[in-house]
Amino acid sequence: MNRTPAERCTFVKNTPDCDMEDGFINYLNVVFCLLPPNLTPFTITLCCMWLFFLFMILGLTASKFFCPNLSAISSSLHLTHNVAGVTFLALGNGAPDIFSAMAAFSHPHTAGLAVGALFGAGVFVTTVVAGSVSLFKPFAVASRPFLRDVIFYMVAVFWTFLMLYRGTTTLGETLGYLSLYVLYVLTVIISTYIYKRQRNYVNTSNQNAPHIQEFPSSDSSDDDLPNLTGGNIQQDYESEYRPLLPYSEPTSRILLSSLNPVDSRKWRRKSWRWRVLKVLKTPLEVLLLLCVPVVDPDKEDKNWRRPLNCLHLVIAPVVCVLAFQSGKYGNYMIQEQFPLWVLILLLGFFLAAIVFCTTTNDHPPKYHAVFALLGFVVSAVLISAAASEVVSLLHMLGVVLSLSNTVLGLTLLAWGNSIGDCFSDITIAQQGYPRMAISACFGGIIFNMVIGVGLGCLVQMVKTNSDVQFESEGLLTWILAGSLGLSLVLSFIIVPLSQFHLGRTYGIFLLAFYVIFLIIALFTEFGTIHT
Repeated sequence: MNRTPAERCTFVKNTPDCDMEDGFINYLNVVFCLLPPNLTPFTITLCCMWLFFLFMILGLTASKFFCPNLSAISSSLHLTHNVAGVTFLALGNGAPDIFSAMAAFSHPHTAGLAVGALFGAGVFVTTVVAGSVSLFKPFAVASRPFLRDVIFYMVAVFWTFLMLYRGTTTLGETLGYLSLYVLYVLTVIISTYIYKRQRNYVNTSNQNAPHIQEFPSSDSSDDDLPNLTGGNIQQDYESEYRPLLPYSEPTSRILLSSLNPVDSRKWRRKSWRWRVLKVLKTPLEVLLLLCVPVVDPDKEDKNWRRPLNCLHLVIAPVVCVLAFQSGKYGNYMIQEQFPLWVLILLLGFFLAAIVFCTTTNDHPPKYHAVFALLGFVVSAVLISAAASEVVSLLHMLGVVLSLSNTVLGLTLLAWGNSIGDCFSDITIAQQGYPRMAISACFGGIIFNMVIGVGLGCLVQMVKTNSDVQFESEGLLTWILAGSLGLSLVLSFIIVPLSQFHLGRTYGIFLLAFYVIFLIIALFTEFGTIHT
């Protein structure tokens, strides 16, 4: 940006760091070479709109396709709620953050984005989201799960801080870092098992005593929380509109109805804001419905749609090949003669013909669970591709606006990946389940940080065959790590002192803490605060 507008294009083309390998679009080339310099403000506006669209892709793919298929896989494997919650559910909720972190860690000069996003999202979730839940619904938090989550998260933050402070990490340390989450999962399983044994022993001792209604104590386990899957509600809702006489829909109508993401009954009930957003999302939802199969264990037919599922066998593998690693294998030729995607397309047609001829519209086949695995893989590839675009786009905005990767990570990337969690947790709290919301606040971000940083470092090690190097962005990184650590230590002290009751005062304190943190971070970025 210190060069003249005429020299910037030449600089972008001749500088290796400006060659964005991750992502379908070279945004620096678009801004400085493709469009004239006087249109830079217009270009930035378009890029911000594209960024909003990419966040919409991440949110839709994760919530409507990735998470349901993970739920179906965990149901097929007969996993308990605890194991599913800290593995598959955590992966589903944190997919955008994890893939964004892995994409950012693929190059040392964009690692600041991952650090800023993971630490920034941590501060945002543990202050703004947790504070909002406390404001909307004061409650008594479950003591043992809360202390367990905060302690593990503090260990993860401190370990990450040490790696950043040294500026490097080895393979052994990365594997140990990843094993921290394995230890966390084992702790969740063992503590839940011990709690259930104690509860069963108490119930057995008091089975002859008069029945007294029990209310959840502050020491109860996460498993006591009600299940919000809505399976029974969904079945009751569908049974109301089930035809009285047997009726078999034609295949063409099944296909058209399967590709319609708008529920007419819900459309009439919702507000105009919901309708405007739905209109914007509908084209994207239709494309995703064409590409990604969804298996829903809560539905009677498991969401089996014979014509659409056969189309998925043709389209989904091709989408995987074209989107994997930002289209790296899109032009790959087998023995330099036959395109890989054409071979995948022909195999898809063959499998689709077999499935179509051996199944019916009314009953899902025995191997229907395999479609959940296919949907999981395709949605993971799409989320990874969208995350790579987000990282490349934010890197370009940082260059044009002269902002560091860390500040972009702790603001735009952290807000974009966390805003969905914020609204969903507040909604759960308003529905009367604030303890579930606060558990989601702390449980999910442990997974995001450990798996995001750990896998990102492993991917970079595999690519470079050397230890990972971090390019620290100075004082701002330490303010970010220190603020996250301070917020966790304060919660670790204040919540037990208040007898694990989270009230409105605590919520206001957390929101004020985030505002002060954001002001200090921005002042540091613009040089008002410096070493």
